[in-house]
Amino acid sequence: MTNVYLPPSIRHFDPLRMVFSTWVDHIPFGYDIVAAVRPKMLVELGTHNGMSYFTFCQSMKENDIDGVCYAVDTFEGDVHSDKYDESVFTSVSNHNRQNYFGFSYVLRMLFEEALRHFDNETIDLLHIDGLHTYEAVSEDFANWYPKVRPGGIILFHDVMARLQDFGAWKFWEELRGKHETFTFNHGFGLGVLRKPGGDRSQDSELIKLLFDNPSDERAAKLRAFYVHAGRHLENMRKVKRMNNAPKPVEG
Repeated sequence: MTNVYLPPSIRHFDPLRMVFSTWVDHIPFGYDIVAAVRPKMLVELGTHNGMSYFTFCQSMKENDIDGVCYAVDTFEGDVHSDKYDESVFTSVSNHNRQNYFGFSYVLRMLFEEALRHFDNETIDLLHIDGLHTYEAVSEDFANWYPKVRPGGIILFHDVMARLQDFGAWKFWEELRGKHETFTFNHGFGLGVLRKPGGDRSQDSELIKLLFDNPSDERAAKLRAFYVHAGRHLENMRKVKRMNNAPKPVEG
């Protein structure tokens, strides 16, 4: 990794959607991977309050990417996120309509019900972040892998989380031995997988850094970069909050 890597998340990203989420550590990378892939079709499985999904949508809009995005979720919660009320769906739906009308669509349904809406090899970027048991993650991958185009990217959240009956980490370890992958270890972990095939001659700088035979040193630098990118973003937001805070009245 060179010193000149300066992705769009560093240059101009100011998140419009900030809610409590374990995805917060990865939003700079989420913004950048969308800018790098420039997906014609992006699908997220498991949206909850929209932290990751709206980061993707914001990148689509601000980087002038001509594509469509789909958020698939029942918006009812599960054993890992706990059950939640209708206010979550209302908040997501309103934010989507106000900011990304025309290219972003919320599909309120089970993942397996949504399968019929997508043809094989049409998804450029897929994010799997539903129920995190080993069985659920492996089933989501098996069902949706055919929908991803050759050379497409699949993201897996929580690949470092070993809580309760979380099994994403175990399934990810198995995938790493069979596919081109890159793992971010910070936060709850984020796995990046590239499906075989596609035209590699058009790879962006970030895709090359992830998958172009990175040395251990270069991989470590890329991981460290995104750890610092997350901290930088949080520091910038702290400064913004301080600047926007009401000034004390003198007198």
